Amino acid sequence: MSEVTHQQIAAFAADRINLPHADAVKHRSQVNGLRDRLASKIAADPGYGLIKSLHAGSVAKSTALKSVNDLDLAVYVKSAEAPADDAELVPWLADRLFEATTNMDRAQFEEQTHCVTVHYRSSGLDVDVVPVLYEGEPNDVGYLIKKRTGDRLKTSTRLHLDFIGSRRKTYGLEFLELIRLTKWWKRQIVVRVDPDFKFKSFMIELIWAHLADSGVSLSDYPKALEAFFEWIVRTGLEERVTFTDYTPASTFPARGSAPIEILDPVNPENNVAIRYDNAGRDKILDAAASAYDALTDARFATTKGRAVDDWQELLGPTFKG
Repeated sequence: MSEVTHQQIAAFAADRINLPHADAVKHRSQVNGLRDRLASKIAADPGYGLIKSLHAGSVAKSTALKSVNDLDLAVYVKSAEAPADDAELVPWLADRLFEATTNMDRAQFEEQTHCVTVHYRSSGLDVDVVPVLYEGEPNDVGYLIKKRTGDRLKTSTRLHLDFIGSRRKTYGLEFLELIRLTKWWKRQIVVRVDPDFKFKSFMIELIWAHLADSGVSLSDYPKALEAFFEWIVRTGLEERVTFTDYTPASTFPARGSAPIEILDPVNPENNVAIRYDNAGRDKILDAAASAYDALTDARFATTKGRAVDDWQELLGPTFKG
């Protein structure tokens, strides 16, 4: 057999997929610069309305791809100071962010549906600043506002980071690398096959956490990726994914009618896959089945060329083995 090896996949990830350390440092510095300005404003003005900020998203979790150009920041807002009209929260936040800066134009704080995007002209990076309503709960628990319904959604940036961090500590850097490899696979589908393909990064992270917690070995990338796609195909994404890091299983809600149920470890009332209908699930199943078939064929390939061709189905034409 002429298998593609773990070492070859790791080398490809290091060269093509992973955000280089120096770039990660620059990205974190960009976010921390904004955090420092906000902290200074908060300390100087008790009536400012903001409480704290936390770096969130893939760069904070160390799951970012090399192509990342937008960063995430959660800003905790005093509920009592927030506008009574939810529709005014994002414009209000944009004004507060502008107040904390001295060398930026108001136009660089672009109001989106659920966040403010801060555009940095010198670096070309964007920071998406998401407001979290804070009512004093421990562990930085706060509430997002659902953009379609206005309902409050319990969340905690810190606990989400701790969740990923605990798996990294238990399962090693391979846990993070496999998340990045899977996100890269998804990106290849979006770029090369179907621009409408959806598979949320948070869902990918939670499925990998579920598999690792269930005993799937992560030490060999080809075998682990095969296990990932095999699980999706075998279960049809009908197996409920839950975690008891922060809440006991006895408090989980009853199974709902959504085709996929992957419960947020911080808030089990939040099914992170709630927006996926049967058609969306079927797209993921079809893509996973194709990936699983390619990996199976690659494992038994009699020539290196055939094995590489199979892996290019997942990783794209730049993978050369």
